Amino acid sequence: MAIATVNPATGEELRRFEPLSRDEVDEKIERADEAFRGWREVSVEERCRLVGRAAEVLEERAGEFGRLITTEMGKPLAAAVAEVRKCARGCRYYAENAGRFLADEEIELEGARTFVRYQPLGPVLAVMPWNFPFWQVFRFAAPALSAGNVGLLKHASNVPQCALAIEEVFRQAGFPEGVFQTLLISASQVRDVISDARVRAATLTGSTPAGSDVGGEASRNIKPSVLELGGSDPFIVMPSADLERALDTAVTSRTLNNGQSCINAKRIIVHERIAGEFTRRFVEKMESLEVGDPMDETTDMGPLAMPSILEGVNEQVRRSVEAGAKVLTGGKPLDGPGYFYPPTVLTDIPEGTPARDEEIFGPVASLFVVRDVDEAIRLANETPFGLGSSAWTNDPEEQERFINEIEAGMVYINRLVESTPEVPFGGVKSSGYGRELSHFGIREFVNIKTVWIESSGEKPGQGVE
Repeated sequence: MAIATVNPATGEELRRFEPLSRDEVDEKIERADEAFRGWREVSVEERCRLVGRAAEVLEERAGEFGRLITTEMGKPLAAAVAEVRKCARGCRYYAENAGRFLADEEIELEGARTFVRYQPLGPVLAVMPWNFPFWQVFRFAAPALSAGNVGLLKHASNVPQCALAIEEVFRQAGFPEGVFQTLLISASQVRDVISDARVRAATLTGSTPAGSDVGGEASRNIKPSVLELGGSDPFIVMPSADLERALDTAVTSRTLNNGQSCINAKRIIVHERIAGEFTRRFVEKMESLEVGDPMDETTDMGPLAMPSILEGVNEQVRRSVEAGAKVLTGGKPLDGPGYFYPPTVLTDIPEGTPARDEEIFGPVASLFVVRDVDEAIRLANETPFGLGSSAWTNDPEEQERFINEIEAGMVYINRLVESTPEVPFGGVKSSGYGRELSHFGIREFVNIKTVWIESSGEKPGQGVE
């Protein structure tokens, strides 16, 4: 795939980049290695000051960066600007809290002083996706750089200008040369970067096959990795739920980011007692959305990011319908230029079909009707993924069952699933491993070093591991 900016609303190629040569990549890795030696010695207070300055740069240039996001991947402009501001919020969170998260932790043992010290690992490669081209990067970079690591970014090939703009943010904020660098490289070059001894860890947000490749290469080279690999999130609605809020949130969640989010509500699971009303109103709300130019402030949903995404979504819907699924609205690409797919609702979905078993990375809702909470949980877990989940009920017993029994890294009750700096983000099963954000995220790429200072006069230990 070419490293190029192609406007998904028109299909027009706006700019193309040549991938870095092997020697150019080596130079950037060497620069990162050299930068780490100095950056790790910078006080956490100074590192946090610079992360806070990055937040200011993001806020100052939010409109400019938002337009760049919309141009490269097609989300509505208001959502793109909001994404940039969310990055500023994430930077500010770590600027204010990283010192506390990285402080020595004392362990009380008689006759000794023992504690844990958190120290950085070195250059970390981040392989990031196009769907949230700023936020996905900053939710890695803000904690990693605060901890004293340095960053190497291999961004998706369709958002190269976003990748370069992010490097510019850190440069403008005053970070030392080499602490954060963008690598304009192809996917085929990633393996060599991971295997380079100077690169100490890797993180990826993307597909399960891509995660398998990156995680496998990191493992072969005895390096830690964090993988966030998408999901097919259930959105469960029970009779006690606030139906109006559940409906509005279901529509928002399924069409957020033009339907291209790992934590979109992809499988809508509704109790049979309310299924008729919910289905009718859900379809009406999906049909009322304005699909069009993402730069237009009246647009609710823009295009899919690439022709391959459009083709893939259309093929998954086609195969599901041929197997027996029914289309309640949408179901075919829109005519005209650009990569537009309408809000779509499928029901009566048989087992073994894409709409039931796969992640559809577009605005397609798979609607299921269940008899009770047991069936809802079984269906929620009937997937290889386990990222997020949302359950709508005001019954405390049902809430507790969903919390305990849904196989996911996140369970949100009566709320939209979202990533926010204050809480950990990540999944289980084929949705990956490790956690981003919160204090868990900043500790993924550190050496958790045990320190034991024995008091004088104490007898040596027995030497048993």
